[in-house]
Amino acid sequence: MSSQNQQRWWVLASLAFGILAIGLDMTILNLALPMLAQDIRATNAELQWFANGYNLVFAAMLLPMGMLGDRIGRKKMLLTGLLIFGAASLACAYSVSSWQLITARAFLGLGASLIVPLSMAVIPVLFTEKERPKAIAVWMMANAIGIPLGPILGGWLLNHYWWGSVFIINLPLVIIAILSVSFLLPESRSQEYRPMDLPGMLFSSVGLIALTYGVIQAGEKGWGDSFSLSTAVGGFLLLIWFVRYQTRTAHPLVDPALFRSRRFAGGTLIGSIISFALFGVLFVLPQYLQAVLGADAFSAGLRLLPLVLGLLLGTPISDVLQSRFGTRTAIIAGSILLGIGLAMGSATTISSGYGFVLIWISAVGLGIGFALPAAMDTAISALTPERSGVGSALLMAMRQVGGTLGVAILGAVLNAGYRNGLDLKEWPTEAAQMAQRNVSAGLAAAQRTGSDSLVHSVKNAFITGMGNMLWVCAGAAVVGIIFTVILLRTRSAERNSSTAALEAKE
Repeated sequence: MSSQNQQRWWVLASLAFGILAIGLDMTILNLALPMLAQDIRATNAELQWFANGYNLVFAAMLLPMGMLGDRIGRKKMLLTGLLIFGAASLACAYSVSSWQLITARAFLGLGASLIVPLSMAVIPVLFTEKERPKAIAVWMMANAIGIPLGPILGGWLLNHYWWGSVFIINLPLVIIAILSVSFLLPESRSQEYRPMDLPGMLFSSVGLIALTYGVIQAGEKGWGDSFSLSTAVGGFLLLIWFVRYQTRTAHPLVDPALFRSRRFAGGTLIGSIISFALFGVLFVLPQYLQAVLGADAFSAGLRLLPLVLGLLLGTPISDVLQSRFGTRTAIIAGSILLGIGLAMGSATTISSGYGFVLIWISAVGLGIGFALPAAMDTAISALTPERSGVGSALLMAMRQVGGTLGVAILGAVLNAGYRNGLDLKEWPTEAAQMAQRNVSAGLAAAQRTGSDSLVHSVKNAFITGMGNMLWVCAGAAVVGIIFTVILLRTRSAERNSSTAALEAKE
């Protein structure tokens, strides 16, 4: 391997550290919330905004930041994002009030909105079509591993240090990424000069904020809440108007050809569906492991490792499948395995041990490892180096929306199944009201009554809700297979298309 070849892979490895920090930050904070409630006297609403402030800024700024990377320079903007993320991590760790932490978390979201799309945008610039699936697999592993690793690392840190340590852990990862990007990554930018599409930036940002905020609020207050629903619908309509506007304006933020590309549309849509299922599983599993199986936060994190191992094993196998049979085969195989794992998970009962859980979450991880990198590669293959920044940002924005929708919609399904599964006639009035909030509150209320039958009732109700939720996830996997068949080409069609493109160039 030439030194130039090695340098490309070292750059990708260094960027993986930055992506890992962002993945960790999505879940590691959850374990620190009880300590934050005590140490800085945060209210429940403020605890929610510690997470939501990050998500809203991250979602809203993805497209503008991707466009700025294409325009100003991807290396410059990547370094800017890493510096913002590192400084914001330090500010989070030493916050002494809720408003300081919420503000710092918003800047974390801003840094992430630069790092995530632009770290992906350099892949089509640095790597050939043959190398790209492997490069995307490395990027995906760094992105995916950080999410379930958060509870494991967070549990250990909180057992040994103060709550700020969950943010300090970002600093060494960010420093490694900054040094490597500074010395190894060549600058790249779009050679086409395009005027700033300010209306497009406004429509996309406000639409994503409204949709994300509405979905988050609906997940907390219920889908019957008129304000939450109207905000989400308003954001969705604004994004539809954004797409329409992009096809009519002279200098669009996003190349209109992307909306017409079957590869980009198919890869993005399928990736969003898989993210929908992944975030739903990561939402319900820690609750099941802690509330039903009685594991503490650190042990629950360790028991998620088979999901991570499935991802690690599935990703290189996906690379082999893509090279031999095409991306469509890899996505369909992964989606089938994902659906089987989710269907098995829906059969979990109160007497099921961790051995059964280990089997189905391993299948889920393996299926996602097969399908998600292949879907991402399909979408990225439609991007030109000229517009890779904003194209990658659009892809990540759709995945972010898919994940947010997954938590909100699947959380609503879980809550409905849980509440319907509770026999409230057996409960004292105050305890019944508390039990309906969530499984943790239900267990606390049942244990206060001293009734083993009520504890069993809470656990059984939660498993009922979890089963319903996993069936919805399995249905999403089936929808993903249908879209794969409709939108993506077979291996022979891909080869014919490539041959035709080469002949046209000659």
